[in-house]
Amino acid sequence: MQSPDHEQIVGILLAAGRGTRFDPSGAQNKLLQITRQGDKVVVAAAKKLISALPQVTAVVRNVDDAVARELSALGCQLAICPEADQGMGVSLVCALTQRRHAAGWVIALADMPNVQQSTIAVLADALRKGADMVAPFYQGQRGNPVAFSSKHIDELLQLGGDQGARTLLKTHPLTKVEVDDPGIHHDIDTSADLNTTI
Repeated sequence: MQSPDHEQIVGILLAAGRGTRFDPSGAQNKLLQITRQGDKVVVAAAKKLISALPQVTAVVRNVDDAVARELSALGCQLAICPEADQGMGVSLVCALTQRRHAAGWVIALADMPNVQQSTIAVLADALRKGADMVAPFYQGQRGNPVAFSSKHIDELLQLGGDQGARTLLKTHPLTKVEVDDPGIHHDIDTSADLNTTI
């Protein structure tokens, strides 16, 4: 019997990082700060993903923390990853283990609230049309999120550390999608980034 998400493109939101560059003391979680548009950073990022892909799995550190509560309230399935400090690759494997039977995944970062919903939709559509690995480009520069077909599941599940899927992007043919979306280059690293106009 096939998995319920067989043939589906699933959104994965990586939301388990500590954001120590934003606040080295750890007192302020950057994902819970308010954007210029009035949403929390993680909520804005999740809403874009959910609006393009109804099935979204969010990787969080702890089921009881504020980020997990926000994402659960939005309808995200949670993947709990207490080992997230080991790097983005570990977080990604945590989500993929839950959603390994999907037709593909669009992998988004929770600290990138300005990515347009249309960009996510274009990446997913490229997978549906047969692309194996897709990334958005704005003014000639690659950005996030990135998308992978199920063809790459074995390699993705072997990821670890902080490289995330970067190594795969360098070693396999990449479908490039030009988008009019400066948000693909804009993440929240400092409090000043919250007020940057995109």
